[in-house]
Amino acid sequence: MKSISRRAALKGLGTAVALPFLESLAGAAPAASAVAAPKRLAFIYVPNGVNMPEWTPRAEGPLKELTGTLAPLNPFKDHVNVLSGLACDKARANGDGPGDHARAMSAFLTGRQARKTHGADIRAGVSADQHVANAIGDRTRFPSLELGIERGGSTGNCDSGYSCAYSHNLSWRGESTPNSKEVDPKAVFERLFSGTDPKELAEARAKRELYNKSVLDFVMEDAKGLNSTLGSGDQKKLDEYLTSVREVEQQIQKARAANTAPVPKPDMKAPTGIPKDVQDHIRLMCDLMVLAYQTDLTRVVTLPFANEGSNRPYKHIEVPEGHHDLSHHGNDAKKLEKIAKINKFHTEQLAYLLGKMKAVKEPNGTSLLDSVMLVYGSGNGDGNRHNHDELPVLLVGKGGGTIESGRHISFPKHADTPITNLFLALFERMGTPTRTFGDSTGVLKI
Repeated sequence: MKSISRRAALKGLGTAVALPFLESLAGAAPAASAVAAPKRLAFIYVPNGVNMPEWTPRAEGPLKELTGTLAPLNPFKDHVNVLSGLACDKARANGDGPGDHARAMSAFLTGRQARKTHGADIRAGVSADQHVANAIGDRTRFPSLELGIERGGSTGNCDSGYSCAYSHNLSWRGESTPNSKEVDPKAVFERLFSGTDPKELAEARAKRELYNKSVLDFVMEDAKGLNSTLGSGDQKKLDEYLTSVREVEQQIQKARAANTAPVPKPDMKAPTGIPKDVQDHIRLMCDLMVLAYQTDLTRVVTLPFANEGSNRPYKHIEVPEGHHDLSHHGNDAKKLEKIAKINKFHTEQLAYLLGKMKAVKEPNGTSLLDSVMLVYGSGNGDGNRHNHDELPVLLVGKGGGTIESGRHISFPKHADTPITNLFLALFERMGTPTRTFGDSTGVLKI
């Protein structure tokens, strides 16, 4: 029987489509049931805090029926831990005055105080995702993926004297080097599934555009040859996988076609390949994240659902006001209700992602959701108070069986437990332990 590695790929003109695990190609390798699935790490950020009374479960301990903002996660509550009482001290002013939004995002994954500047001398710290990527990134084609929904730059004054780099970037490669996020699904797809030779890549892309062909059209012949060597179960798995890749590409093409339809000339040029509907955009990015994990192209992903301080309106859920404006609710009941709607919309997108992860089966029979460790949350608690304790934080996934999930864990309010303590615990599970990180005080027990 032919033996190839788990990360084998179908290859065509300027294209390489990595494959999921196929038992038929395992050869003399250990039985699939004995193959440990790699652990994956993800960070999803939501801006402007949340309506905390609608977020926090009523009781500690085992999660029962989730209500309010977290209700969309009920189908996955056995994989969810709600962590109450975590803090991000370096998002506080600590003598630097206003600028809570900029500090909230820049400190969330770094645990470092951002230098208050809107010039080129920005400084924050290495983020948690990059700590892991630096250690294990050589095991995958991409050490990490930085995805996003809203564009953002690294220059200009975005928040009370703080550079836009702080409120627009979640991932930091170094103290002065934020990792720019990619918001165009088409660019992400081509980065993941196109070849690495620049000349060949350009020729292949031009040919695909000329003949309106899919990336997969160039590898189908290879796939057909491979298919004849597989067992019936793997044939079905390969077909399902290629179908999922095709569906993602078709969605991208559909979004691109929609963006080229005749419309009144706007004040700015419409981006190419980005869905106009924010839900479609988020879900497409979630699809790409799952594909990247499924094919082991990367094990570390960051995805902010919006920039910190975002003032995006959500008209499709009857919230025409800007998100940031509403977050300064002044305890107005109507504004709080609309904030809760936005918060629930975001958790609905998280639920979509978890459903996709649960549907992906690992070599050992578990699901991708069992292997992942996904942190979802915000560096602000209540957007009106701009507090950075009592943060809304979820830890989703079982970390390859190393995390007991399905609980509401509340840490003492007076303890000001750093969120970076959570990262120390995740680092250990990812095989990248360290004694300290940012403002950590010890490994969180989860």
